[in-house]
Amino acid sequence: MNWLTNTLGTSVGKKLMMAVTGLGFCGFLAGHLAGNLTIYAGKDAFNSYAEHLHSLGPLLTLAEIGLLFFAAVHILTGAFLFYQNFKARPVRYSVNKRAGGRTLGSATMPYTGFILLLFIIFHLLNFHFVDKTNTTISQIVSSSFAKPGYVFIYTFAMIVAAIHVSHGLWSACQTLGANHPKYTPFIRGASIVFSLIVGIGFGFIPVYVSLLF
Repeated sequence: MNWLTNTLGTSVGKKLMMAVTGLGFCGFLAGHLAGNLTIYAGKDAFNSYAEHLHSLGPLLTLAEIGLLFFAAVHILTGAFLFYQNFKARPVRYSVNKRAGGRTLGSATMPYTGFILLLFIIFHLLNFHFVDKTNTTISQIVSSSFAKPGYVFIYTFAMIVAAIHVSHGLWSACQTLGANHPKYTPFIRGASIVFSLIVGIGFGFIPVYVSLLF
């Protein structure tokens, strides 16, 4: 256990934890989006999906605990790495130049991550920790997205998520050793494609619900 503790205590170890938990969240986003797309099949299909999910009982609870653990590791490790980087360079350069390969996603990772944390709390309060007595998930969704402010918040948050994922997925693969001249361009391109799927897939749902659901 000492080698594991010592490894995770280093900067490399922390980046590995960020990579593993980040990939875990990418997998969750893919699965969550696939489920949410049932909304286009109608209210009954969406309610059926939600009921099937909750029928998993202990398995769903275990998955939620796992996500919570991953979130705690990802957030705390990310905050520590950000603090380390900030402490190492307390004074900003007088000229802010874009380094080679530097993107909007890489330049804003800590900030988009913080916005997503606030959004996740907002999302859970509106859809998870609500009274579901005598109501369905489709009714809760319809009621929420009938408010233009909610549609804006969710759409904006999905744009932020896409920016975060566009660099996060590629960076995680690099950290785990997928760094080769032959494959790196493909991984970078796949990360951008996945981020667009996440942004558009989730971001259009509140617009659709507010107009047609």
